[in-house]
Amino acid sequence: MLKIDELTILANYFVIASATSTTQVRALAEEVEYQLGLKGVEPKSTDGYQSKEWIALDYIDVIVHVFLEETRDFYQLEHLWADGTPVDISALITED
Repeated sequence: MLKIDELTILANYFVIASATSTTQVRALAEEVEYQLGLKGVEPKSTDGYQSKEWIALDYIDVIVHVFLEETRDFYQLEHLWADGTPVDISALITED
């Protein structure tokens, strides 16, 4: 996750994830939508479900990017947004 609020008005955070197959990209994006939907949080918009190589879920303050590994390597969002502040979310990740 990158904190980008001081760099842009697009969002406060980017969450960037990758998967090893297009099936997994779709499944991860759908799981994010499902879990946040359970909490009453719906995306403002989504994009990329057709290609399944890069799905973006826009939650206004947070944009979730789920990439196919090769696509993530190609676009290198972490490099493009290198002035952003990395945020350690390991303590928030659970097995559930």
